[in-house]
Amino acid sequence: MGYLIAAAAAPVLGPVLYRLLHPHPRAVTFVDGFVYLAVPLLVAWQVVPHAWSEGSVVPLLAVGAGFVIPTVIERASHALADQTDNLALLVGLSGLVLHALLEGAAFGPGGGRIDDAFALAVIVHRIPVGLVIWWLIRPRFGPTAATAGVASVVLATLAGFGLGTEFLGDAHGGGAELYQGFVSGSLVHVVFHQGRHDHDHARADGTDGDTRSQNLHR
Repeated sequence: MGYLIAAAAAPVLGPVLYRLLHPHPRAVTFVDGFVYLAVPLLVAWQVVPHAWSEGSVVPLLAVGAGFVIPTVIERASHALADQTDNLALLVGLSGLVLHALLEGAAFGPGGGRIDDAFALAVIVHRIPVGLVIWWLIRPRFGPTAATAGVASVVLATLAGFGLGTEFLGDAHGGGAELYQGFVSGSLVHVVFHQGRHDHDHARADGTDGDTRSQNLHR
């Protein structure tokens, strides 16, 4: 139960770190660089083990499709760029929620004995998950939406624990793994495309995402 509580609470530390570091310009640069590194690592965490165990490149192709398709749509129509990024962000978040659901089930009674190293890895990698969600959503949609995004991962973890591995057994199938690959690619697209634009623009005009959000409501 201790592992479950720690895993569920870990994503909340991401926004806390964001708030502590964001007032400091050098720290902001560090956080941005960390997110650009963390997202590919998170994608690898979700996709590579399955691809390796199955001896298949199809999950990796799904990641590529998730990255390329939004890019193609945006280049075909600049008018759809914002909508495509928002949709890709929503799809990417759904993948993180699905992964949290499965990890929560692994901590349940039917998940077998949890190895300490595995539990620690799950808990630690969830901190950048919370940071990435907050980093992406907060500048665009404000703190309420960002809080809801982080909360969705926390609730999915608890729901997965409650449902257990028997109920979620089919979610480990090929279709779900390919979906996670696709949405992971979508998340990479958002971070390296629109995410970079949001945060670079905020620094260029001398404001952070919080100030911009406040100004919009005045």
